Amino acid sequence: MNRNVWIFYAILIILLPLHLIAADKTDLDGEWKLIPEKSTDIDLWGDLSLKIQVNETNVIIVQTWGRGTRAYQDSLFLQLDGAMTEIPIDDRIFPSNVFMGFSMPIGEKRQLKASWEQNRTILKVTESYNVRSSQGKMPMIATHTYALSKDQEVLLYKIQRSTRSAGPEVKYVLKRAGAKMAYYMNLEDDWAIDGKLPDQAFLISLQGLANQGAPRLYFVYPEKWDFRFTPDVFKFLKNDRNYTFTQLRTAAQALKTLKDFVKGYVVWDKSVRTSLIVAFTVAGLEQAVVISKDMIPMVEQENLTMIEDFRGKFVGQSDFQIYSWAYDQYWNRCSKEYIVWMGGEHGNIMKPGVADWGITKKAFFNDLSTKESDAEEYGLANKLLSEMKPMSFVFGWHSYKKDKERDHVKLTSSYALRVEGLHTLPNMSFSSQILPSPGFEFKNNHNLIPGKKYSPKKKTYISCIQTDCLGLGAWNQPGRGEMPYAWEVTMNWVWLAPAMMEFFYSQATPNDYFIGALSGPGYMYPKAIPQQFFPQLISKARELMETLDLNVFEIMDYSEGATVEGNTELTKQVVAEYYKGMPDAIGFVNGYAPSFTFAAKEGRPLISYDYYLSPERPEADAVADLIELANVNKKRPYFLLMHVRQWSDIKRVKGILDKLPKDFEIVPLDIFLKMAGTIPTFEERFLERNPK
Repeated sequence: MNRNVWIFYAILIILLPLHLIAADKTDLDGEWKLIPEKSTDIDLWGDLSLKIQVNETNVIIVQTWGRGTRAYQDSLFLQLDGAMTEIPIDDRIFPSNVFMGFSMPIGEKRQLKASWEQNRTILKVTESYNVRSSQGKMPMIATHTYALSKDQEVLLYKIQRSTRSAGPEVKYVLKRAGAKMAYYMNLEDDWAIDGKLPDQAFLISLQGLANQGAPRLYFVYPEKWDFRFTPDVFKFLKNDRNYTFTQLRTAAQALKTLKDFVKGYVVWDKSVRTSLIVAFTVAGLEQAVVISKDMIPMVEQENLTMIEDFRGKFVGQSDFQIYSWAYDQYWNRCSKEYIVWMGGEHGNIMKPGVADWGITKKAFFNDLSTKESDAEEYGLANKLLSEMKPMSFVFGWHSYKKDKERDHVKLTSSYALRVEGLHTLPNMSFSSQILPSPGFEFKNNHNLIPGKKYSPKKKTYISCIQTDCLGLGAWNQPGRGEMPYAWEVTMNWVWLAPAMMEFFYSQATPNDYFIGALSGPGYMYPKAIPQQFFPQLISKARELMETLDLNVFEIMDYSEGATVEGNTELTKQVVAEYYKGMPDAIGFVNGYAPSFTFAAKEGRPLISYDYYLSPERPEADAVADLIELANVNKKRPYFLLMHVRQWSDIKRVKGILDKLPKDFEIVPLDIFLKMAGTIPTFEERFLERNPK
């Protein structure tokens, strides 16, 4: 090819849209941007982008090393039939490594051949040229391969040079330009009304608006946040899912960057905490950010319109009065499938981590008491829940000031509603939109071998289950994988945050075993669920278990009182519903603290916890407790199921269990249940109702 023709093609490549150059697009077509963390170092340039266009007979490849004013571009127009193309060398730069003493000989030519390999899945370009070094010229052959990953999300570009005989391969991993781009912010650990809460609430409301339609803004929450996984999931999204994040550092910068997703603002009153909760409702309905009065200049600088001003509006009013007004104003426009209890901490503190999700779903926000003795608030809470669709979701959490968890879940269960806590649940507006990797399947670490008989010996068998789901506590703490351990899975995350669920499944060691929780397709109390909804709810839970490859299910019921003083046992009718509705489950576990329901049916046991390990219990005392339980339960085998509070990491648990006598054995939960179903030494027991 003569120089004038080459110049023509180079101009064509640069100026014309790629889709106009060729009619037959391939999966390689398009513009590709470097993922630096997965690529060979590019020293001076620091960056590489590719433009590729393939048709039936030729390929155009434009490599740009670097960006802006300090960049080098190499443009190729090659035949795909293996024919030789000669390209004049008019620049001495050796682009893939400018810090090596290689110089291209200006005036000579590069000889290139292009062809397909492996059924047109790999584009191969062979290049021959001389390179000038300190000792003169030397011939070099470079083989360039361009291949899509199996999921077709990234392009792998490799260079093999005939002169490079040592070290790691030269490879560059790229993704499509504009794909998987997002912003992130690090949130501070200050949630006080007179501290950073106004900024944090504003940002979370902005997140709920900006993430509508696409995942655009992710928050890395502070170390002490209830859900400890946000930094790890952030790394997973970057390293495994190929997201590129740009950091935003201030509220003003975030608003300027994402203001196109905002229609207005609502001002809450820092002297009336509840006004912020109502403001979150307005935010979802009106596409508005929530701000305190100090932030008005910031939003007006971006020409936003005031939607509501709650300053002074609710002074002197009770929560019942404020929420009654909000009900009259907004309830008809709010979702009847999602509602948010913005509870948890109270007074000067609020941690509205789930507000972004509620805003996205146009949910009604409140923190009404569900304690029956709080007649006014309970009445309004009851009214709200009664008007939700059965099997809908209650996100957030009850107020630690007003009522108890058991009050809240009992009332929601009475309307067949599913609780998905906590109020601190983070980034759901982002995570809900990221699907698992193409082809990814949720596979549990089952230990049972089909057809094998499991005959327990005359010893004490212990199996451990971590409380309060995957996101709280010990998952990313020391010791995971060192012993058999079971984890409660928040099953709705399979659709609420599928890539986050992939994160947990892909990180699991062979000793990590997942079980379904809790009582239904969400957190529920079975004794409070209306009978007409029970089979449908269990069927939905079974469906989630099948998707997540779970075959053990956990039940808990505090509808009749507290952990110790209340009645946490299950009736025979409730247990029968689970056995009937989950025929593939190999067993069930029950309770939180020790509970007292036991059953066995066709080798499938239901076993309640015999021990609860609190994080405060001294290790020596815990060892003595377990030995005493074995002394009281003299029949062997004895099956001792232990619930571990989430703040105890596995190092601590293992330290306790290692001190037990030799006739104790720690086993995986599925083997534990299989053996217990084979020789059920526990007494069958159900809650017996006194006849009226």
